Amino acid sequence: MYAAIRQGKAKAGQVEELARRIKEGAIPVISEVEGFMGYYVVYAPDDTVVAISLFNNYDGAAESNKRALAWIERELAPLLTGPATAIAGPVIVHTLP
Repeated sequence: MYAAIRQGKAKAGQVEELARRIKEGAIPVISEVEGFMGYYVVYAPDDTVVAISLFNNYDGAAESNKRALAWIERELAPLLTGPATAIAGPVIVHTLP
């Protein structure tokens, strides 16, 4: 399993609009990448936004970051304080109930 992780800092008060745009735009972009397994977004109290996508291969994780960063630049930039960052790599520890 491989994870693609994007992080950015939202402008204060933008959580609802971010969630709406992500649901309508980012999910379709990410979920169509080959090997897609899941997608999660975390919104921290300091307005940090972290998106985590899971894939069954590294190429899918890397491709999702490429597509996501382009989408973020087009669709979320006005809601963020600066550019988003991205990393991808193998998940080395995980558990499910």
